[in-house]
Formats: sequence, structure tokens, C-alpha cells
Amino acid sequence: MKPIATLTLSPSLDSATETDALYPEGKLRCTAPRFEPGGGGINVARAIRMLGGQATAIYPAGGPTGEHLTQLLRHEGLEVGVVSTLDWTRQNLHVFARQSGEQYRFVMPGACLHDEEIHALRQRVASLPEGALLVISGSLPPGMDVADLVDLVVFARQNRLQCVVDSSGPALEAVVKEGGLLLIKPNRKELAALTGQPLETLEQVALAARALIQRDVTRYVVVSLGAEGALAVSREQQVLATPPQVKALSTVGAGDSMVAALTLKLAERASLEEMLRWGVAAGTAATLRHGTQLCDPVATAELVTQVHVGR
Repeated sequence: MKPIATLTLSPSLDSATETDALYPEGKLRCTAPRFEPGGGGINVARAIRMLGGQATAIYPAGGPTGEHLTQLLRHEGLEVGVVSTLDWTRQNLHVFARQSGEQYRFVMPGACLHDEEIHALRQRVASLPEGALLVISGSLPPGMDVADLVDLVVFARQNRLQCVVDSSGPALEAVVKEGGLLLIKPNRKELAALTGQPLETLEQVALAARALIQRDVTRYVVVSLGAEGALAVSREQQVLATPPQVKALSTVGAGDSMVAALTLKLAERASLEEMLRWGVAAGTAATLRHGTQLCDPVATAELVTQVHVGR
């Protein structure tokens, strides 16, 4: 199996609590906070480990919050590649209001990355073995723009790494323009923005995805279709996977869980159908859990057999 690493440029220490209801002015009595690692690539690495694989999480971290984040990851048995930063790692807050059943997510700005810290992250990437899969996932922090992200992707390719990118907006547009990726996972709206085409039907979605592949932007496009599942397209084929109907509790960890399963199966050289089946199953499994929790491996394995796959 190919080695896997993830790169998270704006990690977080996530705290979660519960209270009866949210209202202004008064004191809101909360439960004791629960702390979890946060950030796209970090969550992908955690989910890969949950599904039985191994991944190295590369990320910047600073201050007591950064130390706490790294402690949590090491406690989970995750291999980490940490770059120390001057700024403290951000801390996000997730609050569940029991009376309404609503979840509130307070997301803080990422810690600023300085030039020497970005260079240190590049060196971490350069130390990865040739042919490894590198998942770049999550938002960009202050001090880093899309040109820096493109430079990282180019640098990774020059070091013969295969890049999986899960991003959005200008960051996704920039890396797509550069091309040479292994896999991207846009949703329908993001794919429409990338191609400038209306995507009202699945056939239009498939044609738009194949256009990116024919331009050598990426080898695989997996288009997330929400509750409808996902469509995977390669140069040779396309596969549609539809999950069983479930009662979703939260969609927060679904995207990272899906990317984790897709990447793990890519590393195992699985077929496009198996890769997508596991990706949809893992994403669906994450929706069965509260808060920011990722896919449960037992639920994922059960859902794999229930995912309907067609061409």
C-alpha cells in the first residue's frame, strides 16, 4: 500500500459543550468541554486510522493550544509531523442546544503562518517517500494566499508525490488551474464554478468532470451530491454510488470521512467502484454521529454493503 500523509495549514483545537438553550445576556450553564483535534487534513488522517489505515498528519502548531492538539493526536496513535509556530493554534467552539436540537459552531481565524514556517512545512513534505499520497485539505490561514498553496502543490509534484485536494473557492480554482492532481472532490456547485457550466443533470455533471480529466487537471473527480451520494469519474469510466436512507444527526465530519476512505482505497489500489462505495459509506457513517465526530469503522463496514452502485 502506498504511504499516506495529510497537510493541514490551519489546524484547530476544537472544544464542544452542551447547554439547555442559547439566549443573550444571561449566563449559559454548559457541560464540561470535550476537546478534539480539528482541521481538514488532520481529520482525514484520523479517519484513515479509524478505518484501519495509517497516515502522517503534517501541520503547524503553536502555544498551549497547539501542544494540546498534538497530545490528543499522539494519544490516538497518529504519526505527526509538527512545525512549531510563533502564533498559538486557534481554538474553535461547538455548542449543542438541547431544547432545540440545534448545533452552533464558532470558528476562529487560523493562526498566521510566517515565511519560515511555510518553508518548514515544505521541508516536511519533501521528506515524504516518493509515490506517497498527500492529502491537502482545509482552509488557508492568514499570512498564506492561493499562490503559496499552488507553490506547495507544485513542490509536492516535483518531489513525486500524488496530491489529493479537498478545498473550495479561490484555493480550489487555483490548484485546478495548475493541474496534475490525483483526485479532487468538489460538490455540484463547486464543479459548476470550476467549469462555468450549468449542471442540472447527472450527465452534465459527468461531462464537466470528464472535461477536467481530459485537460489533465486530475486523474479522478469525485463529485459530492449530498444525500444523493456521489459520482466518481475517471478517464475510462464513471460510477454513481447512492447511500441508504438514514437519519442524519450531523453532517460536520462527513466530508473528511469520505476523503479519508477515498484516499485509503486509492492507496490500496482499489477499483473506482470500491473506492467510491467506501467513500460514500464512510461519509454516511459520519452523519450518524453527533457533533464533529468522524466515521465509525463498524458502521462504515455495514453501510458498504448497503450502498447502491451503478454506472
